[in-house]
Amino acid sequence: MTGDHQTLALVLFSVFVAVTLGITTWVSRNRRGSAEEFYAGGRLFSPMENGFAIAGDYMSAASFLGISGLIALFGYDGLLYSVGFLVAWLVVLFLVAELVRNCGRFTLADVVAARMRERPVRIAAGTSSVTVSVLYLVAQMVGAGSLVALLLGDTGEAARSWAVIGVGALMVVYVSLGGMRATTWIQIVKAVLLLGGTVTLTVLVLLRFHGDFDQLLRTAAERSGHGDAFLAPGLKYGGDWTARFDFMSLGLALVLGTAGLPHILSRFYTVPTAQAARRSVVWSIGLIGGFYLMTIVLGFGAAAIVGPDAVRGSNASGNTAVPLLALDLGGGPHSAGGTVLFAVVAAVAFATILAVVAGITLASSASVAHDLYASLRRRRSRPRSEVAVARVAAVGVGAVAIALGLLARDLNVAFLVGLAFAVAASANLPVLLYSLFWRSFTTRGAVWSVYGGLIPALALVVLSPVVSGSPGSLFPAVDFQYFPLENPGLVSIPLGFLAGWLGTVTSAEVADEARHAEAEVRSLTGAGAA
Repeated sequence: MTGDHQTLALVLFSVFVAVTLGITTWVSRNRRGSAEEFYAGGRLFSPMENGFAIAGDYMSAASFLGISGLIALFGYDGLLYSVGFLVAWLVVLFLVAELVRNCGRFTLADVVAARMRERPVRIAAGTSSVTVSVLYLVAQMVGAGSLVALLLGDTGEAARSWAVIGVGALMVVYVSLGGMRATTWIQIVKAVLLLGGTVTLTVLVLLRFHGDFDQLLRTAAERSGHGDAFLAPGLKYGGDWTARFDFMSLGLALVLGTAGLPHILSRFYTVPTAQAARRSVVWSIGLIGGFYLMTIVLGFGAAAIVGPDAVRGSNASGNTAVPLLALDLGGGPHSAGGTVLFAVVAAVAFATILAVVAGITLASSASVAHDLYASLRRRRSRPRSEVAVARVAAVGVGAVAIALGLLARDLNVAFLVGLAFAVAASANLPVLLYSLFWRSFTTRGAVWSVYGGLIPALALVVLSPVVSGSPGSLFPAVDFQYFPLENPGLVSIPLGFLAGWLGTVTSAEVADEARHAEAEVRSLTGAGAA
């Protein structure tokens, strides 16, 4: 990139960082320091505000950079991510939004512990939540490294490594100082910026083809080198039966994983009532739905205008397709329009990464403090000491995410998020649904459900082509690949449900009918909800 691109984009980066740090500082001066303030922002946000914040949390670097890149490289098969991410919200809306808001206080473990023995359930659910959060954070770190490497024109590892470290440091500051209230406002600002940037690019792509979407698709197919196969299923996932099962596994993980993501579930606690939580989801579905429809245009636009070869040449996984598209739409590398549009899009993408990592880090640090720390202590911790632990945990989570982000820097960010969704759907969703809807569910069933989904999901990822045995794996020089699928969801999600059922039917413990009845009334009516 030219010096103009670098300077302008860095200025815009700096402006966003300055604004968000200002928000964080302002909030930190006006907070009460309570656990409810730190974890849930005092439950003072309106449905519209929370809907924008949920959309900001969900529309991550994987969406803006990764999905468009996959569509640009693989055409129709890349659409699976857009469709899966969007359809998943129907599961959230109809099955968990109101019930989770009524049953819990701050985390997923609150919902399960409402009718179980707290200590084992909180340790299991907290461990799972932290694991999912770290996997999701890795994807954002990889996106930050790719974006900054493109911006600086530096193909070496140093620029990407420093970008990952810088993002990690900022997210720790946001969470430690501002808590949920600052994170929510950062998400709202980021959602507005991202939607504005996406709408602008979509309009420019459609104008380039005079509003003829059919012409856009035909041009993308021609430039792809695959012809009509680019617009049909099978380019990435249809080569053999293994690829087809991988396709089904990914789809299952995407559709079911959202309802188990800790940073999404925690957003339902920032509104005052369950009705407000449902209205928040309705707002977010509208915003997210429009966004994912536009990512389809951007992905095929990048294939038609930039070309898959140029996208792949910049980043093998396609993570830089959208910034390259903005550069071309603005007039090219040496034009003023190209410089401005590229810088704006790069800044928006960077803002997206910063905002999302703040939300995920807050959710994971809350799980460490509210679930793990509070359960492992012999005496129940006071709220203020618990918040202090959460701030320290944010530093630890950030360090782990930075290390893994440096290791996985060559993988596609949407693909990495797919792995996080698979783990969430395997470990968190079964225990959540069983707790809400199965009267006979027991503590052993809850613990087995979490670990019965979490351990197989992680083990299958380690034994998959993602880690070893293929040129694009994390460790291409070694081969301990024994599981053929890249996404474990097809196997690990049923195992999570099976383990929960098996743990319950083999348990000598009798389900507490009174606590179940109390939890059921509370979940459906909101009576006694925090």
